[in-house]
Amino acid sequence: MSLKLLTALALTMALLLPAGLIQAEESATAGSLPTVTVYRSPTCGCCHAWIEHLEHNGFTVEDVLTTDIRSVKEAHDLPPRLASCHTALVDGYLIEGHVPAADIKNLLIQRPTVAGLAVPGMPVGSPGMEVGERRDAFPVVSFDQHGQMDLFNSYPAR
Repeated sequence: MSLKLLTALALTMALLLPAGLIQAEESATAGSLPTVTVYRSPTCGCCHAWIEHLEHNGFTVEDVLTTDIRSVKEAHDLPPRLASCHTALVDGYLIEGHVPAADIKNLLIQRPTVAGLAVPGMPVGSPGMEVGERRDAFPVVSFDQHGQMDLFNSYPAR
């Protein structure tokens, strides 16, 4: 193969490959997003705000109201130290609390061998817990079926 042909082929690949990768990433984060099933108390306003955050970021949400959220958490073996006010399921993963949509999208793209993601408690400034400009620092942790945790992402205070 001639040098000109190899150069042309390399340039063509350089132009097409990034476009394909960008397109694949966009499809994984846009129209092909799986439905998120959210279990929450009918009286929880921050849970509804988190659902709006997910919908604003391209997710379709099935909103399941329950007066026994504890049994949902127990049925999915959520470690109690990770508990928050709502529990969600998406594409085989458990999502606990106010996890940002971007982290859920990254989870679905990366597909790590974990049970899910959690934002323990209800930190001010996490999605659904916005109070003005204040945001407390908070971690997003991944966890496995045995309760082992790792830092998935972290958000600084501001």
